[in-house]
Amino acid sequence: MQYDYLIVGAGLFGAVFAHEMTKQGRKCLVIDKRDHIAGNIYCENIDDIHVHKYGAHIFHTSNRAIWDYVNQFAEFNHYINSPVAVYKEELYNLPFNMNTFSKMWGIQTPQEAKDIIAGQIAELHIGEPKNLEEQALSLVGRDVYEKLVKGYTEKQWGRDCKELPAFIIKRLPLRFVYDNNYFNDRFQGIPMGGYTQIVEKMLEGAEVLLRTDYFDFRRKHPDIAEKTVYTGMLDQYFDYRHGVLEYRSVRFEHERLEMENFQGNAVVNYTERDIPYTRIIEHKHFEFGKQKTTVISREYPSEWHQGEEPYYPVNDERNEALAETYRKLAQKEERVIFGGRLGEYRYYDMDKVVEAALDAVSRENRGK
Repeated sequence: MQYDYLIVGAGLFGAVFAHEMTKQGRKCLVIDKRDHIAGNIYCENIDDIHVHKYGAHIFHTSNRAIWDYVNQFAEFNHYINSPVAVYKEELYNLPFNMNTFSKMWGIQTPQEAKDIIAGQIAELHIGEPKNLEEQALSLVGRDVYEKLVKGYTEKQWGRDCKELPAFIIKRLPLRFVYDNNYFNDRFQGIPMGGYTQIVEKMLEGAEVLLRTDYFDFRRKHPDIAEKTVYTGMLDQYFDYRHGVLEYRSVRFEHERLEMENFQGNAVVNYTERDIPYTRIIEHKHFEFGKQKTTVISREYPSEWHQGEEPYYPVNDERNEALAETYRKLAQKEERVIFGGRLGEYRYYDMDKVVEAALDAVSRENRGK
C-alpha cells in the first residue's frame, strides 16, 4: 500500500476529498482518464476568456458553509444567471416571470398573468397527466408550454414530449414578479479566473496522474491504496453485470469570433425543435469581459452510447431501479467510496457535489 486513497476522477468531488485528506496528512493519488484536471468544470483560457469547455457552470447555493468553503480557493464575482429564450423571432426572459408574461401577452399585473394561465389550464380539461406534455400543460398552460418548454425539452431528451413520462417535470416555477434571476439561492457567482484554478489549489499536495484509465490501472496496481474513491460510472465499476444505465450526452461546438459581443448575454436558449442546438453560451459575459474577441459554444444534446461522455442520468423508472441495484452492490464494497454524478447516478449541482464530498470525508474520519 503506497497511498491511503486512490481517487478516481480529478473533478470536484475527488478534488474536495483529496484536499481534505491531504490536509490531514493522508497520502492521496488522483487519477483521471482525461488530459486535464477539473472534470466538467474545466475552463480553457482563450484570449483571456475562461471558456467552460463542458457547458456553463454557475455556482449557486443557499448553504453559507459551502459558499464560504469554495471562496477559500477563488474570489467569486456577482454574476446573476438571467438567460434569454429565443422562439422564432421573439425573445423572452427566463425563468418564467412577469417580464416573460408581459412580453407574451402585453399585460402588466400579476393577476392578469395568473388569470390567463389559469384560463388556459381550465380549457385543457387535463385530469391525471399521462405524459410530460400533459403535465407541463397542466402547470403553465398552452402558450408558455408551446413557446418555451416543448421544443427545448424534446431536444434535451431526443423524443416527443408525449413519449416522456409525466414525473420528469415535477414543477415548472412561475414567478409573478419582475425578476430574471434564474436561481432562488442566496449566494451565486462565477470564480474570477475560472474553475480550473480552484481544482488546482484543491489538489496541491496530492499526486496526480492524467490520461490514466482506472480499470487498466487497477489491473496493474491492485493494492496501491488502502481505499478507493470512485467517481466514474457506477455500472461500469461492476462491469455492467445487471445492465447498462442510460445517459443523455451533449456535443459542444466552440467558436472564436473576431468581435467584442455576439449575443449580449451569457446564456441564450433556443426553444424551437427545428434548431438543433439548445443554447449558445458566450463565455466572456460570465466575468463581464471587455476583450476584443469572443468565444461562443453551441450545445447539441444527443443520445449516449457506451464509450461516449455521459452527462445527464436518465432518471426514469427503469434506470432508477437499475441504479438502485448497483447502489446496493456499492454499499458492500468496504474499501470503495462511490461519489459524484456518475458514481451515484444522480444529477448534482456543484454545491451539492462539494457538500457530498465533505460528508464522505466526515464519514471516513468517524470510521477511523
